[in-house]
Amino acid sequence: MTSLSKNDMVYGRGPVRELLRSDRQTEYLLLQKGLEGSIGQLIALAKQKGIPLKETDARKLDELCAGGNHQGVAAQVSAARYYELEELLALAGNEPPLLVIADEIEDPHNLGAIIRTAEAAGAHGLILPKRRSAGLSQTVAKTSAGAVEHLPVARVANLSATIKTLKERGIWVYGADMEGVPYTQADFSGPAALVLGSEGRGLGRLVRESCDMLVSIPMYGKMNSLNVSVAGGILLYEIARRRAAR
Repeated sequence: MTSLSKNDMVYGRGPVRELLRSDRQTEYLLLQKGLEGSIGQLIALAKQKGIPLKETDARKLDELCAGGNHQGVAAQVSAARYYELEELLALAGNEPPLLVIADEIEDPHNLGAIIRTAEAAGAHGLILPKRRSAGLSQTVAKTSAGAVEHLPVARVANLSATIKTLKERGIWVYGADMEGVPYTQADFSGPAALVLGSEGRGLGRLVRESCDMLVSIPMYGKMNSLNVSVAGGILLYEIARRRAAR
């Protein structure tokens, strides 16, 4: 039987091996630092499926697995399935697609809040990278208040390449950036994708350079930035308002 903790963490070498052999989607494989023994097969299975590998110490593994016998290995199961990019585009139907791209947002509470707002604002899907990003964990699902069940999420290997694909499909890509023009001056009509950068550094250089246009939110107080989920909410609802007014 697969061993699950309250955080949907599968642990133990046998259960993790069977998980990786199954069709269940997995966020990452967690390995104890300095681990020796028969873990090569687990690593090979994870790499074959494009599942990120992370290292941690025994104490953290004990905590995540609620004291269970993890044998130095655990895996986080996804709270919802991931979609392919083409599925997201198809779900738009006859409407101009509206997508959100999360550029290495690592806080699961921020990602959950963005998913909740994006779904409420009428977005057709969200795209996030496989690495250096929060995934569809139970924390994200809970913070989204169930929106992960309604907003499809795609996970891609390369955001810059994905943005290039979207642009080839006629989607205009807007990046949220402090150096951009005020968002009230942006068009936002037609097919659109909004890119939200990470909590610390904002948009990555290559992603930033791939955007068609950078947009900013004016700051009137002493603070020079907003939480990424708050900024995303402002921009998404401006896009929704423009679309409703057409």
